[in-house]
Amino acid sequence: MERPVAVVFTGTRRELGFMLLRGYVLLIPSIGLYRFWLTTWKRRFYWANTEIDGDPLEYTGNAIQLLLGFLMALAVFVPLYGLFFYLSTQSSEAAIIGYSAVAVLVWFLMGYAIYRARDFRLSRTLWRGIRCDQGGNAWNYAVRRFFWSLLVLATAGLAYPFMAANLWSYRYRHSWYGDRQFGFVGSWKLLARPFYGTYLAMAVIGAVGLGIGSAMGGLPVSGVPTVGGAVVMVIAAALMGLLVLYYQSREISRMFSAVRLGQAALTVTVRARSLVGQYVLFGLALAGSYVVLAAGGLIVLGSVASGAFAGGGFDPQVFRQSLQGSFSVLLAIVFGYLLLLGAFSLMVELFLGLGFWKLVAQGASIAGLDSLRDVKARGEDTRLGGEGLADALNVGAY
Repeated sequence: MERPVAVVFTGTRRELGFMLLRGYVLLIPSIGLYRFWLTTWKRRFYWANTEIDGDPLEYTGNAIQLLLGFLMALAVFVPLYGLFFYLSTQSSEAAIIGYSAVAVLVWFLMGYAIYRARDFRLSRTLWRGIRCDQGGNAWNYAVRRFFWSLLVLATAGLAYPFMAANLWSYRYRHSWYGDRQFGFVGSWKLLARPFYGTYLAMAVIGAVGLGIGSAMGGLPVSGVPTVGGAVVMVIAAALMGLLVLYYQSREISRMFSAVRLGQAALTVTVRARSLVGQYVLFGLALAGSYVVLAAGGLIVLGSVASGAFAGGGFDPQVFRQSLQGSFSVLLAIVFGYLLLLGAFSLMVELFLGLGFWKLVAQGASIAGLDSLRDVKARGEDTRLGGEGLADALNVGAY
């Protein structure tokens, strides 16, 4: 029997960090348009550093395609913005109904956008010179996802394993590598035990935490909440978050391990403690970056609004007067706000985006790769001009 081949990821956080910093700097003078180039460079970094049997993946998409797709998506969003403005002029009841209808429409369009973006990414992904592709129909997937989500909502989440397995199956049964079609052997039964166990545990922890926390005065119903009650509720929330990561690790491992490509079989193992570690690193890095930015911000504000910090204290009235009468203070605050957003995005990408990719890649192995040597290549799907709505709705991946 052929020995399984491990997937190897060779990229480093430092390399990605320099790329992101350069991209964030260029976003400002380009009024955000450089993000299409930044997205392209990030994908080439992830793809090129992911090796299967010594051969890296290849991403052939370009920024112009993403830009054109985004411009085409504006044809949908400009009327929506006009509708938002019109609803703001109506009565509160009509506005609530209108906004709710628009929210439902956007949720439906998100399903279409997710599938359409996956189609674009796969059609621009090669391995050993052979291109992948996504078949199926994005509108079909959107309808399927929309009605499944309604059922999940109606059942208070209990139908989620059925929804997840069905959508995973649809995505992979309509995926191709050259002229070879992917298969999927998973079902809701693989998710039922971890999901319902997590569901029950979260319900118990949530109810107990809320009950004890409120009994100790943790809810600010009358006055300031007590420290003890708040701590109990925070601990309960943290335990529930750990349970979510536990289930996420099980779904990722079991669903990816159900993917087949002819006789080639994928196996993925992602452990919950590894996911927890990524979030811990993210939290520490984000806190550290905000401490550095806060120290720098105080130094800058102390120099441009020194009157507000006279006498070793802080005078908010003088600070407001400085803000109103000094363009430099206003510019410093706006720049500081952009730095906070940039730091958050940077840490998310470096510790959650990169961390998740590395966990999946390093926990993956593929058996039966020799069976793919006779796969024939297919041409690029030139009909796809970009990701369109996925970029506008911010539901793209990597």
